[in-house]
Amino acid sequence: MKTAPEHFILRGSAPCAAPLLYRGCGLDNIYLCNGYETETVDGEQFVHVEDVEGLHKAIASHLVQNRKALAGSEIKFIRRVMDLTQSELARRIGATSQTVARWEKGQTEMPGAADLMLRVSFLVSLMDAEQFAAMVKDLPLALEQMDEAKDMPVQFRHMRETETWLEAA
Repeated sequence: MKTAPEHFILRGSAPCAAPLLYRGCGLDNIYLCNGYETETVDGEQFVHVEDVEGLHKAIASHLVQNRKALAGSEIKFIRRVMDLTQSELARRIGATSQTVARWEKGQTEMPGAADLMLRVSFLVSLMDAEQFAAMVKDLPLALEQMDEAKDMPVQFRHMRETETWLEAA
């Protein structure tokens, strides 16, 4: 069953009048409130997104910190943000490349230990040692409190003054 779209905004910000479904990440539920420009050329619409790498890191951060069970497409997205092949990810989390491929295709579920290692590996790739220690301290407890919904739309807002992408919560 697909869930109804939900729109998220940054506290104190105006709601998105018409959020853009962001197809560039391969996920079906990511919307942008700003940080993009649309242009029509010869009847075709093109979208230019500011700081795509930063946006993808923000989306992956949202996934590892807010999803209780990752869908195959989300596992694949996180792996790609980390710029790893299936074999490289498999070595990091103690699996085989065929197993990673099955997770990404949704043929089998990722077991808890591998899921946690993926999350930790991603967080390590973003944080300095102090930030990482603070985040990982409560991660196993936080997993129990995360949302089960996989199809909930999520919106992101580009903050030009800081040149960062944030979840529009």
